[in-house]
Amino acid sequence: MASGAGPALAHRSVASIRALPTQGQSGPSTPHTPGRTITSTYGSPSTVRADDDVVVIELGSRHIRAGFAGDSRPKATLQCGPEDQRRVGDFRSWEGPGRRAGLDWSPEHEFWRFDMRDVDLGLCQDTLERVIRDAFTKYLLIDSRPRRVGLVLDSAVPLPLLTAVLDTMFNRFQSPTVSLMASSVTSAVAAGVRSALVIDMGWAETVVTSVYEYREVKSTRSVRGGRLLLEALYRAISSQLRQRHDDNNGELRLISFDECDDILRRMMWCRPSASRASHRESTQLETVEEQDESEAESSQDALQSGVASIPINSMNTPEKVEIPFEKLAEICDETFFDPLAAQTSFDDNELPLHLLTYQHLLQLPLDVRAICMPRIIFTGGCSNILGIKQRIIDDVTAIVAKRGWALVAGKGVDQLRNNTNLQRRSSGSSSSDTPTSPPEAGEEQEATKPNAADATPEHDPIEAKVARYRDAPPQIHGQFRVVHSLGPWTGGSLLCQLKMPAMAMIDREVWLQQGANGASRPTDIDVKATQRQSMNTGGYARGGGHHTTWTLGPWGYL
Repeated sequence: MASGAGPALAHRSVASIRALPTQGQSGPSTPHTPGRTITSTYGSPSTVRADDDVVVIELGSRHIRAGFAGDSRPKATLQCGPEDQRRVGDFRSWEGPGRRAGLDWSPEHEFWRFDMRDVDLGLCQDTLERVIRDAFTKYLLIDSRPRRVGLVLDSAVPLPLLTAVLDTMFNRFQSPTVSLMASSVTSAVAAGVRSALVIDMGWAETVVTSVYEYREVKSTRSVRGGRLLLEALYRAISSQLRQRHDDNNGELRLISFDECDDILRRMMWCRPSASRASHRESTQLETVEEQDESEAESSQDALQSGVASIPINSMNTPEKVEIPFEKLAEICDETFFDPLAAQTSFDDNELPLHLLTYQHLLQLPLDVRAICMPRIIFTGGCSNILGIKQRIIDDVTAIVAKRGWALVAGKGVDQLRNNTNLQRRSSGSSSSDTPTSPPEAGEEQEATKPNAADATPEHDPIEAKVARYRDAPPQIHGQFRVVHSLGPWTGGSLLCQLKMPAMAMIDREVWLQQGANGASRPTDIDVKATQRQSMNTGGYARGGGHHTTWTLGPWGYL
């Protein structure tokens, strides 16, 4: 074959040879690096993190937790107190604990309270800004660039306080969007369930909320919380100190707030339920251990006469106070359960915790109650008291075993339930009131016919094959069971990481234009359209600026 035939090879192609410069062209120039266009995709890693990360903030009455979405726990847990708000030249720490008069010493340790009559919203905004800025600069290590924020807070937060919080986030931190998440729903998410009965034993009050399919169904409250428990503990300690020093001046504080709070966290406990103790005595075997009688008597005496020696260092002269453990248990019982008072003596806002839980379950629909009973979640600082969770469950179980789920209760109902003669009389009177007539032939034939509801279903082979390969765990209904949760902040972090659309999503531009008055009620907007708009390419909480209608969710009702 000739060399000139066929296609030319790549390394022998004439077209690939650079042509010589002509007379009109200039000579070879100095080589230079071609220009590049760098997009934001290949920019600094900090820029990418700032655009993608969502800062999750949980607002409590005494604590603020902050961290990034996707983390299992917050990076900062800050609280508000007089020591945290000191300035240059503030010598209040040397004045002693008795610098404030009266018993109400908790406002200076709180961010806010539900009673807004004595709350300065401007001071709340300044305190919130300082604490969040400290969390950003010291713990989260981020700059002042605008970032999307997810707020986890109680759905009963007053609307003026919510407005102050949103103004702080939009005006002082320049957040583009803020998503509101209820603490009860996020607690259920952190426990891995869709429905639950969340019992939040917080500082200001105890809230029982039933969550069904990630939505709050009902919420009931009681003023029995950490504030009342701390005040009762202080009275018990100060009474011994005043008796020792013969001091009857009850307007001055003897110990500091922090030390009393530390004693509560370390020493407080709750005795078991009386129904559980009687059940154990009835079910245990009648056996006697072979031991020395003197050893048994000494161990029982030691349990009954157990005394806690507590050092008090916040006084001018440090001392030690001896408090029996039974006294601590009595303080817990009187605060949360109050067993000596009658049930009719309580108002709706001061029910003991076991009655509050039972009344809440009693008012729920039947299907919601059956789903929430085996998914009980305890949250809040007071839920960490030793034995209080089991005490609430045992007391509620005893009430259900005694009264059932009957809406009517009282002495007459108890007498009818316990007296068999009255039951026979009531059944006999009801049967005698209805006139009886001899049955006809057609009625006898209808009575002999089998009822379709009582008939056994026929065997379905197809359903049997499907059930054979169906791997579905059995659902638990109608039984009391406690489920562990990682906390409201962790649930909010998980929701923000999964980019789930929030019902209450506020855009900064819309808020600056309309404020809280521009929010619609949840029933006035199209939920499906809102969800479709929020599930855009940007993900969680980015589509709020284009919404024609927006809502504050359950926070807009107050």
